[in-house]
Amino acid sequence: MTNSTGAQHEADYIAEVTFGTTPATPTMTPIRHNSMSLALTKDSLQSDEVRADRQIADFRHGNIQVGGDISAELSYGAFDDFLEAALGGTWDVGVPIAGTDQLKVGETLTSFTIRRHFSDISAYEVFTGVRFSGLSLSVQPNQISTLTLSCMGKDKSTTSPAGATRSAVSTNTPFSGHEAGTIKEGGITYAGITGLELSLSNGLDNAFELGSTTTGDHIIGRSNVTGTVTAYFASATLLNKFINETESSLEYTMTDVDGNTLRFVIPRLKYTGGQPDVSGEGAITLSMPFQALYDTTTATNFYIERNPV
Repeated sequence: MTNSTGAQHEADYIAEVTFGTTPATPTMTPIRHNSMSLALTKDSLQSDEVRADRQIADFRHGNIQVGGDISAELSYGAFDDFLEAALGGTWDVGVPIAGTDQLKVGETLTSFTIRRHFSDISAYEVFTGVRFSGLSLSVQPNQISTLTLSCMGKDKSTTSPAGATRSAVSTNTPFSGHEAGTIKEGGITYAGITGLELSLSNGLDNAFELGSTTTGDHIIGRSNVTGTVTAYFASATLLNKFINETESSLEYTMTDVDGNTLRFVIPRLKYTGGQPDVSGEGAITLSMPFQALYDTTTATNFYIERNPV
C-alpha cells in the first residue's frame, strides 16, 4: 500500500467570482508552501435526552468549519493575490511613483478555491470559499523570511474541478533576514534590529443560517495589526517611546537576490511594552511589542509596496 508523503504534495488556487463557486475550467496558480493545514471539521451535536439506561440516544454532525494555515517562504510575486485578499485592498499600480505598486488595507472580501493534490495516491481535496482571516510575517537574522496565512472557507470536496489546468510555478528566490534590507523606526534608519514579527487579524467570522450546514458568507471585523520589534539594547531611545507613550512608525524593506523589493509600512503605532531582560552575560536585547493605529496622512494602518527590478 502506498502512503502519501509531504514530498509529493502540491497545492494551487483560483479566485472565485461567486463566493463558494469554482470558475468553470479553471487555470490554477501553484501555491509555494512549506506546510498546509487546511481542513474541514464539523461541530458535534450530542443528544441530551435522559434515559433510564444512562445511554446516549443520538449524535449528529453540525455546522461545517473550513480552516487552517498556509505557511511559506516569502518570495517576490508569489503571494501578491493572497496579500491583496488578506489586506482587503487592491494593488494600486504606479503609486506612489511609476514602477511601484501600493497595497493598503481595505474592505474588499475576495474568496478562492484552493486545491490540494496528494499526487502519490492520486487524491484531491478542493476547498471553496476560502478567505484569509489573517497573516503573519517573520523576519529573523540568518533565516528565510516566512509568511503564514490563516484561512477560513465554506466547503470541501474530493473531486478536482473539471477541465482544470495549472500554470507555471513562480521561481523567485525567497527573501531572507541576512540579505539587503533596511528598517526604519520613526522615519530613521535603525541599526541593531534583531527581529521583526508582524501580524494582521481581520476578525473574520462565519455567518451560518438555518437550513444549511455551510456558512452563507463571512463577516469581516476590524483590521488589527500588531507585532514585535527586537533590538540590541544600545540606548533608551526605543524604551522611552513606550514609557512616554510616544507615537512612532515602522517600515521594513526587503530585497531579494535579483533586486526585487517588498516594503512593509506601519505609518503610525504605539509600543505596548518594553523590557531589556537579562538572561546571562551576553548581549541584552529589548523586546518592543506594538499596536498599529489608523494614520490620517496615508489613510491606513498598514500598507505594502512592491517594486520589481
